[in-house]
Amino acid sequence: MEIRQLEYFMAICQELHFTRASVNLGVTQPTLSHQIKALEDEIGILLFDRIGKKTMLTEAGLILLKHCRNVFNSLESAREEIAELQEIKQGSLSIGALTGELNQLVSKLLVDFHQRYPQIKLKVVGSDDLIERVIQNEIDFGLTILPVHDERITTVPLYEENLYLTVSSNHPLANREKIDLEEITGLPFIVFPKNHKCRQQIEIAFQLLGISLKPIIETDAPETIISLIEAQAGVSILSKTLINIWNNDNIKIIKIENPSIRRQIGLIYHKEKYMGFAAREFINVLKTTVTETHKD
Repeated sequence: MEIRQLEYFMAICQELHFTRASVNLGVTQPTLSHQIKALEDEIGILLFDRIGKKTMLTEAGLILLKHCRNVFNSLESAREEIAELQEIKQGSLSIGALTGELNQLVSKLLVDFHQRYPQIKLKVVGSDDLIERVIQNEIDFGLTILPVHDERITTVPLYEENLYLTVSSNHPLANREKIDLEEITGLPFIVFPKNHKCRQQIEIAFQLLGISLKPIIETDAPETIISLIEAQAGVSILSKTLINIWNNDNIKIIKIENPSIRRQIGLIYHKEKYMGFAAREFINVLKTTVTETHKD
């Protein structure tokens, strides 16, 4: 079994079409078909079902695909480790973060990091499906809400934070330091859409009281939520991370109790992923930032 054959196999898995895969690889279709036939002969079982013009992975093909991903992830990690032995402080770094404030937190750190390491190519991906992106090696690591339950993933807790009732500084509740969750269930809420993890946590807290959250406005833009609160269009429940980012003097935060809404933020990466120089340095910058700004 040769690496080249596995590369051909992966290309077909991606396209599920021999002709398109051969074009992507820059080889002829007969060459590609011959290599896959040789791989199937060596393994002793078909990897693809070819029915008419359709190409589908067999059960054996799915098993080989899973292990191929691990093989190529390990090879990429080996390249990074060898590069570091040569003291090459360059390359690329792809960071994932939950859409919303965590994505903005990562984005804010990019300027300083780029100034320190201008040779490193940076990419930030905002996504609500970071686990799959980590598993598929689409990102080096992700910043998300813990816990994450997947044996293929390593988690690194960073900090814990409360979610706060956030109101205009002119709101009748603005002078309160603390408030019970049950007291605020009837307020006009401006929140993130249902696919956001922050929104889901708020929904769970309301459900514990036997109440359904019925927002008047939903938006995935944090700046819009802040502006609407400032204009007294409604209130929200926001994280300390987002509040620290915007630092708006015209809004007031109130600690929620009975129950409080608290979450843990951490990093996730594939357990077989080698964390190279760029990833380690960015994580150090991130840890320093959150240690200084999150002291609930």
